[in-house]
Amino acid sequence: MQTAQLKVSHQKHRVRCNVDHREILVRSVSKSWSKIAPFWPLQNLIAVNPLAGFEDLPFRDALKFGIAYFQQADLPNGMQIVNLHSIKWLQAYFDQGQSTIRMPKQNDSFMQSILALLPFDDKVISAADKNLAWLQSLPTEPIQIISNCLNFLKIPDTEYEQFLTLMLTTLYGWSSYVTYIMKWSDQEHSGNKYAIIEYEYLAIRLVLTCMLWPQARDVLSWHYNALKKTESIKIFNKIQVAENDYLGELLSKLKSRIHNFRVESLKAQLVFCIDVRSEPFRRAIENQNGYQTFGFAGFFGLPIRIDNKINGESYASCPVLLKPAHNITNLPFCSGKDPYNGYSIIKLFKQSYRSLKYSFTTPFALVEMLGVFNGFWMALKSLFPWIAALSKKFMLKLLSQEYALKPIKDSISLDQQAHYALSALRMMGLINNFSDIVVFVGHGSTTENNAYATSLDCGACGGRHGASNAQLLADILNDSNVRHIIKSQGINIPETTYFLGAEHNTTTDLVELYDHDAPDVFKNKILHIKQDLEKARQENCWGRAKKLGINTTKKQALTKIFMRSLDWAQVRPEWGLAKNASFIIGPRYLTQHCDLDGRSFLHSYDWHIDHDKTILTTILTAPVIVAQWINSQYMFSTLDNVAYGGGSKITKNITGKIAIMQGNASDLMTGLPLQSVHSSDDNSYHEVVRLTVVVYAPKSYVESIISQHIKLQNLFRNEWLKLICIEPATKDFYCLERNFEWSRV
Repeated sequence: MQTAQLKVSHQKHRVRCNVDHREILVRSVSKSWSKIAPFWPLQNLIAVNPLAGFEDLPFRDALKFGIAYFQQADLPNGMQIVNLHSIKWLQAYFDQGQSTIRMPKQNDSFMQSILALLPFDDKVISAADKNLAWLQSLPTEPIQIISNCLNFLKIPDTEYEQFLTLMLTTLYGWSSYVTYIMKWSDQEHSGNKYAIIEYEYLAIRLVLTCMLWPQARDVLSWHYNALKKTESIKIFNKIQVAENDYLGELLSKLKSRIHNFRVESLKAQLVFCIDVRSEPFRRAIENQNGYQTFGFAGFFGLPIRIDNKINGESYASCPVLLKPAHNITNLPFCSGKDPYNGYSIIKLFKQSYRSLKYSFTTPFALVEMLGVFNGFWMALKSLFPWIAALSKKFMLKLLSQEYALKPIKDSISLDQQAHYALSALRMMGLINNFSDIVVFVGHGSTTENNAYATSLDCGACGGRHGASNAQLLADILNDSNVRHIIKSQGINIPETTYFLGAEHNTTTDLVELYDHDAPDVFKNKILHIKQDLEKARQENCWGRAKKLGINTTKKQALTKIFMRSLDWAQVRPEWGLAKNASFIIGPRYLTQHCDLDGRSFLHSYDWHIDHDKTILTTILTAPVIVAQWINSQYMFSTLDNVAYGGGSKITKNITGKIAIMQGNASDLMTGLPLQSVHSSDDNSYHEVVRLTVVVYAPKSYVESIISQHIKLQNLFRNEWLKLICIEPATKDFYCLERNFEWSRV
């Protein structure tokens, strides 16, 4: 009887131990992944703080952990071997159509696919005689594989989290991409393929480690030694000095400019994205007299997915913090030739050329047939890029008529349209005194041969161009039914007001107005606006040329800037958001006629109409967070371009249409290229400073919002962000300290 009781007790103990062990494993896996920031693929590069997993720590401490985890150049040799073989399999499995031959079983889950093919990898199997037998004896559940591997490597359960974290951080780029798949990607079409990718990825990393480096436990002592030797004080002090210099200059400008300017006889009101590149252009158009500008996130408050009916492309055109609520169809606005047929011909030609080029049998014959033409075309693009661009445009026009795309709003109900319109107008503070023409200006970039092209597009639109969002909001606000509804909510838009969508090309400074269906009564006014925009373009191009180091006159600046967008050898078509340093929330008169040097995100805000603080809450918890990601990406890409950046554009290689690697077997490079943050190999252009948020609103507003949001508390308490509040009643400036007390500045 006693023996039976002891047996039952022992079985219960074993079950409890197994449950406890599994809980420890699950918790360790979760905590290890929490330290890895996501990395968006090349098709929609989104800026991210590479140390986002350490934002619960003070900034200075996070710097230290960043050095220890990500900036170690002397990885143990065994870890380097494991990484080399991991990269080989990761490249093959996650390839998005770059390779000509697909990996077998690519439609299976990550772990199933690789475990099925790994026995055929002689480089791995031959590493030890027992590898194949051990591989075939593995359980089928990824968490069990993780457990077996940790036991095989003799990792104590007290070190599970740390060891698993090192399995991720020692191949940080690929781990970041898996984090994106796991938490941010649209997995509607992948079924259960990525359902437990975080476990499967770690399982494969550990399997390869067991087979190639059985002494992997040594990586723990290597990391602890690195942590002991790491010192971040010099970097931290350097950042503080740069911040103090910038902040002193910024506050001096703002304190001398708080005057309520009024624009008489308005020609138009233009609403630009808050992007720092909009700030100098806003000054340039305001200098033409008769223009009032506003700043608002470039998706214009519309959580939409765009479906392009010409090329079949579908993408989310809103911040990654939001999920698209509506599918919007983009249809061609043209007459004459059918653009669908033209695009089909062009697509067929490209597919045929690609299939011939990458076939096993035809490349040599193709060289014989097209070698002379390709050589001539390459020479033309290199020596005379503008002629090549004109020739290409002419040929495409022969095949397909030029057309503009128009978003169709039918999938959004009338009440929802009115809701978005009302919210957008209140958010930007445009609720009265409407001009005859109001233009919503989205933005995008145009470059050649640039793998990082989407990093220059609109982050608020998910790394895409913002024209569709601008056009859609304009179309909504031109609807008389929508105007009737929002009039009942207190915003009366005159019948004489017409809304237009537009797009600012940040590489060339061309602003294209989408006025194809504008009523004739507005045509003359729109023409004058276009002329003034062209003058602003020339003025802004001259200022940008100086920053790019182009020696030119004001008259020639426009041409030289435009040429950079056509040059396929140009490593720096524009500076993007380099030198971004502040986010200013308030009315335009706070910064009117103030040269902020293209370093400030400008979001319009009127605290008088924000009685329940919902507008300021939205700005602080959404656009400010995205801006902090951008600022952090530029900061860390400048601090260490190898660990956090993208390396040189000159030596980059694209892998799987996903990301950049240096050479043919490096980790994924998750940050900005050297040329985006450096003026030369040894001299940085971007200044390493944390983002300063300036809010023109009562301190009580700001205090109330921060007290309700843990994310904001972490960012301000841990000094990832600086906060300056301008008290409207007294015009006094206050700085928020770490203890959430205010000090006069």
